[in-house]
Amino acid sequence: MRAVPASQLEQLFATAQQYLAGGVSATTRFNPSLGYPLYISRGDGPRIYDLEGREYLDYNLSYGATFLGHNHPRVRQAIERGLDLGIICGYETEFHTLLAQLITEVIPCAERVRFVNTGSEATMVAIRLARAYTGKEKILKFEGHFHGLHEQVMFNASAPQASLTPDGYVEPYPQSAGIPSALADLTLVIPWKDIGMLEKALAEHGDELAAVIMEPINYNSGCIVADREYMQAVRELTSRHNVVLIYDEVLSGFRTCLGGAQEYYGVTPDLCTLAKAIANGLPLAVVAGKEEIMEQVAPRGKVAHSGTYTGHLFGVLAALASLEEMRQPGFYPHIHRLADTLYTGLEEIFRRHDFPAHVQGLGARFGLFFGIREEVKHYRQVTQIDTALAEKFYRECLQQGVYFQSYGPLVRGGHHGFSAAHTLEDITQTLERIDTVVKALRSNLP
Repeated sequence: MRAVPASQLEQLFATAQQYLAGGVSATTRFNPSLGYPLYISRGDGPRIYDLEGREYLDYNLSYGATFLGHNHPRVRQAIERGLDLGIICGYETEFHTLLAQLITEVIPCAERVRFVNTGSEATMVAIRLARAYTGKEKILKFEGHFHGLHEQVMFNASAPQASLTPDGYVEPYPQSAGIPSALADLTLVIPWKDIGMLEKALAEHGDELAAVIMEPINYNSGCIVADREYMQAVRELTSRHNVVLIYDEVLSGFRTCLGGAQEYYGVTPDLCTLAKAIANGLPLAVVAGKEEIMEQVAPRGKVAHSGTYTGHLFGVLAALASLEEMRQPGFYPHIHRLADTLYTGLEEIFRRHDFPAHVQGLGARFGLFFGIREEVKHYRQVTQIDTALAEKFYRECLQQGVYFQSYGPLVRGGHHGFSAAHTLEDITQTLERIDTVVKALRSNLP
């Protein structure tokens, strides 16, 4: 199976660059392994189709948003209902309350809910709430954890291995031009899964810290998982120092179980953010958490938050449909069967061909680490990924009809995933195609 001839895609990309900044609508839609975006005509179930109708098994899935698969019938029906209701925007409906109630039933920390548009907006509001609630201004985040594109959190999410200060902190590394240097003074960065360093940071700065924010499953670095003892220790330490604990579950939400990472670990944060999988590709994100913190938001409290498109009815209806699907008996056993088959199969292919790569996954999202053969436990291992080999792998997979999003050297790690629409037959077919890719690449390695 071959991709669309490069000349056609290159011509389209050349035209796009005349009108779109950088030729794309979002930075990571540019695929470094191709030199242009993969232009898609449609998606259905676990598959996407290019401009000439060629079919690819999709392991990007809208960067994780399309958890149920493309064109899911329940979600499609929900959108059609929204059309029938008149494309309502900027008003409350009964469906907003129904969805909020459902979220409080399935997400452990959710006593109150506020809808937002994006994961970035969700973490921005959560941090603002934490500052208002505690009366403190600084936040603590972890190296390799991504929390969106607003200035406060754009430090050390996907950086070269930053230096440690003499007292063990990570030197703040801005992830973008245009980040005011003064914001680094409000942000502490430390390595994840180092309880001693967290104890030190809270002992030294606890009276200044409003929040500790983390990806409870670090999918943005490929899939790095903590143990329950560490997560419980974080919970106890933040409570002791009156610091709000925020779980950024934009990616981890619903991946392993209905209650997300907080259900998986059995640890309840004060606030969480949800997005992506909740509405299966429709724009919707959520801030949820303890009543006493959430009620700081206006109109009851003094924390500003609003927006014309906030809680757009299409997203709300799609989320109701998506959660209904995820609550069906057998949904998560199917996810875990697929995960076991895919991750075991990939690792077996890498070992059988003596190929320098490793897979780590939990639930429906996973990471591929090229140039690394052992378990990845910390972000600093991620900085050693062989990005050139990764690009070759992704390019050859595309030729075989398997699509992985390439993130290039600017994003360390990155993440991939499958959908509930994938079948065991799809996974088997994927493994057969990847075996062909790995065999060919290995023959050209030293």
